[in-house]
Amino acid sequence: MKDRLEQIRQNAMAQIEAAGALEKLNDIRVAFLGKKGELTSIMKSMKEIAPEERPAFGQMVNETRSEIEKKMEEMKTELARKAREAQLKAEVIDVTLPAKKSNVGHRHPNTIALEEVERIFVGMGYEVIEGPEVEKDYYNFEALNIPDNHPAKDEQDTFYINKEFVLRTQTSGTQVHTMETQELPIRMIAPGRVYRSDEVDATHSPCFHQIEGLVIDKHITFADLKGTLAEFARELFGEETKVKFRPHHFPFTEPSAEMDVTCFKCGGKGCRMCKGSGWIEILGCGMVHPKVLTMSGIDPDEYSGFAFGVGLERIALLKYEIDDMRLLYENDTRFLKQF
Repeated sequence: MKDRLEQIRQNAMAQIEAAGALEKLNDIRVAFLGKKGELTSIMKSMKEIAPEERPAFGQMVNETRSEIEKKMEEMKTELARKAREAQLKAEVIDVTLPAKKSNVGHRHPNTIALEEVERIFVGMGYEVIEGPEVEKDYYNFEALNIPDNHPAKDEQDTFYINKEFVLRTQTSGTQVHTMETQELPIRMIAPGRVYRSDEVDATHSPCFHQIEGLVIDKHITFADLKGTLAEFARELFGEETKVKFRPHHFPFTEPSAEMDVTCFKCGGKGCRMCKGSGWIEILGCGMVHPKVLTMSGIDPDEYSGFAFGVGLERIALLKYEIDDMRLLYENDTRFLKQF
């Protein structure tokens, strides 16, 4: 029995020495010290030993158990140390390497320009209102004094959903909705995406963005229009910017005008950007046509107003000197990161 106990001790020590992982060490513990382990089995054989020898044999079993447990604890500490060293070696950080940068995106030039325009007009007391992109033909054309047989409707030919609904060609429909539902006076701008059946080139796209403004109140004159847009131009392009109004025609305004600003590249002296004229066309504007006011339920004898519209892409192209409108839609991060 003593020889068997010694053999158990030697086998346990050899297996513990050969254990290469903590999981293997646990298996060895179960095999030798568990409820069905070899030491437990040999204890059950004590009845075969003479009564006078049992105390000495029991002491030997306990000593063997203590040796095995001590050896296992030492090996457990050693294996844990090696595992920790391996982990630290695998997870070592070279602090001299450049840090990884998180790419969180970049604001689009259109977004930057829109936020600037909104900041200017909100500072003047205007409200920013959005409208539907799928608009009734009535609000997109007829309510703006553009009947079915009007030539201006051909110029703004758009994508029809059916005979009643179109993809809007301008955000002016939002102005009509506002005039019909909101109490007077009105001071608003209506930014948004618009659609026209244009061919794609450096200056045209079938989908682009507009910002249109509207003011309705008592005693509004063309002088108010000029003063407002002159201040807008100075805020957007610089304090030295001057404006010029040229007569034009829009069905929904009377009188109507195109507004030019002094070239912010050359200061009005003439350069490649302004084609030598010193001026750059920036937007269309005019006094709201009395018929448009009447169709929206506003008395033109008591109220008057002005409206204006500017292409958001045009502002971005001019402000950032971009030569091709298509660059705004290609989503090339090398281009976007310049702004």
